[in-house]
Parts: sequence; structure tokens; C-alpha cells
Amino acid sequence: MKKQVTIIVVLCLMLLSAVSGCGETGAPAQGGNGRHSGSGSPSDSEAPPVSNPPSVSKPPSGNQSSRGVVNVFNWSLYIEESILDDFHDETGIRVNYAEYQSNEEMYSILKSGGSSYDVIIPSDYMVSRMIDEDMLEELDFSNIPNYNLIDDIYKNLEYDPEGLYSTAYMTGTVGIIYNPEQIKDVITSWGALFDSRYSGQILMFSNPRDAFGIALKYLGYSQNTTSEKEIRDAYQLLIQQKPMLQAYVMDQIFDKLEGLEAAIGPYYAGDYIKMKENNPDLVFVRPVEGSNWFIDAMCIPKGAKNKTNAEIFIDFMCRTDIALRNMEFVRYASANFEAAEIFGEDIDDDEYEIIFASYETLEKCDIFTNLPRDTLALYDQLWAELKK
Repeated sequence: MKKQVTIIVVLCLMLLSAVSGCGETGAPAQGGNGRHSGSGSPSDSEAPPVSNPPSVSKPPSGNQSSRGVVNVFNWSLYIEESILDDFHDETGIRVNYAEYQSNEEMYSILKSGGSSYDVIIPSDYMVSRMIDEDMLEELDFSNIPNYNLIDDIYKNLEYDPEGLYSTAYMTGTVGIIYNPEQIKDVITSWGALFDSRYSGQILMFSNPRDAFGIALKYLGYSQNTTSEKEIRDAYQLLIQQKPMLQAYVMDQIFDKLEGLEAAIGPYYAGDYIKMKENNPDLVFVRPVEGSNWFIDAMCIPKGAKNKTNAEIFIDFMCRTDIALRNMEFVRYASANFEAAEIFGEDIDDDEYEIIFASYETLEKCDIFTNLPRDTLALYDQLWAELKK
């Protein structure tokens, strides 16, 4: 209970105040479930023991031939996939499941109209953008009774102020992951990613919001700046960095850092814990300048063909027993307060600090906000030039 109280106090303070910019070193974590491989995912019996059964509101039962499908589009490695089979078994609703590697990739696919999905899991700023562009359906919360298990601190936030379009899923932070056998210096700053001494060993995010966010933070700017000068300053820093890079990556970072193909790169805290299972030498640090604190949420795209099934799926994912199993696999903080409490009591202090960042850390983090269209257009232009 003590850890859960800490979580609530920290997040309430952060979400009720203006936040700008996360800095402190996270000690290496112990454990983690390793990379997703399509098998060997944790079972119910591997979840932490529960003294009192968690709250459960189960979906209606049905046979496989009568309840149709739900098409889910999620970040890669961001769900314990046996949960999808359990959902089918309990509801009769078959899950068609696909993955993306960045908010921008997901947005482009939906914007092009080339695919039809019923559930997506964008990050905070992308939820806001999609609301502004009328790309999301309002949720019928009568089909999502387990929404009452989502902590109130994740409701009615800036990206969805009326709480009509989204249900919070997971939250986490961004930091630097490096191998001290290859990088002999103690890393504390984003400056390491722009250090020519590590040329050829550096990886960088292959999406504009994260890449520019890092450059902006290193320069002392807000990650939500709309100043053209500041954004162009960040662009010049990324131009200087480009010859030093081994590659722009998303999930390719797993193989490269685990296999010692590269020495250093930025990525998400929960994924570090999974990488460490395969390479215990890896270290995670939140740079002193600050970083990004993100909240990912479950939403339904406009015009979804299976909206009710989508809401039943969202409700299933909000269930405590399901959220707990999912958290055991993805190693991010669940928005379900019961699952977060149980999970927080069952891990060691090092891993706890990486998953549930301290107030001092979050105080220096930015939560990405949606940017004006002219700023987004500038991002798109400069990113295209950078990646030429």
C-alpha cells in the first residue's frame, strides 16, 4: 500500500501542475520477462499473488460464430498476446491484431484510409491531434464498466479534457540505454547522443517527436515549443548528429543493444527492463536535462465497423487481472490502480524506480501536447529533410 500511495501522490502532483522537462539515473533493474517472442508469455499463475481477489467485471459470454471480430492496432511488444486468446474464449469475439512502431506511423495509416481498425493505442499528444481532426469516436462507457478501475488521475487530462474519447492504458518515461562495457563514461546527459567519441555506436529514434524532443531538451527548450527558431536550432543539432549515427531505429534497438551491435541509444523505460533480461550489462538513465513522460490510451477510430466489440475489448483490458498480467509482460505502469498497487509491491526497488518514476524525476519531464498545424508542418518538413 505504501508504494501505491506514493504513486498516487506523485501523479496527482504532476498532473495538477504545469510540468516542464526527467533527470536522474535509474539503477539497473532486476528481472523482466524478456522480449516478446510469441510464446512463453506469463500465465495467470505467474502473476503476483493477490491477498484479496481483484475487482472483475467480465464481458458477456458468447459463441465464436455469433459475436464477430475486433481489429486492434497497437504498439509493437505492448501486450501479452495470450490475453487476446482469452478475450476470444470469454466473449466469442475474434481479435485481428496488428502492430505499429510510432504514433506517426499509426496516424499516417489511419489518415490515408487504407486500413480499418476498431481499437488503437495512441499517446497523449496524438490522442489530442486525432480529436482535433475528428478521427476518433466518442466512447460508450456503459460498455466499459471496468473504467471505474482506471485511476482518476488519468481521466479528463489535457489531451482529452472531457474524457469522451480515451481510456488510459499505460504510462512511462524515456531515457538513455547504454552498455558500460562499450561506453566507459558515466552517462548523465542527452549530450552523450551528440558526442563524436561514440560515433558509429549511437542509435536515435526514428520518429520526429521523440528525436526533436531530445534535441530540444538538450538545448534547454520545452519539448512542446512552438518557436520556429528553437525547433530549427534542434534541427541543426540533429543534422550535426546524423554522421555520428549507426542508425535511426525503433524496435530494432532491441537487437542492436542486446547484441552489442551498438553501444548507446534512447528508448522507453519499460522496454529497457525487457532488454536487460537478455543483456544484464545494460544501464538506463534519465538525463539531467529532463525527458518525456507519456500516457498511452485506448481509443476507437472514427467510423470503426465494430464499435461495440471495441468497447468490450477496452473493458476487458481494464480488468484488474488482465491489466496485471499485461503489466507483468510489458513492464510499464498500468492506469488500473489495483493492478499498479499489486505489481508495485512485488518488484524490487530498482525496477520500481524505473517503472514508477519519482516525483523529483517527473517534475522535470514534459508530457507532449498537440502542436499547432503550422508547427506540425514544420516538423514534417524538417524531418523529411533530415532523413533524406
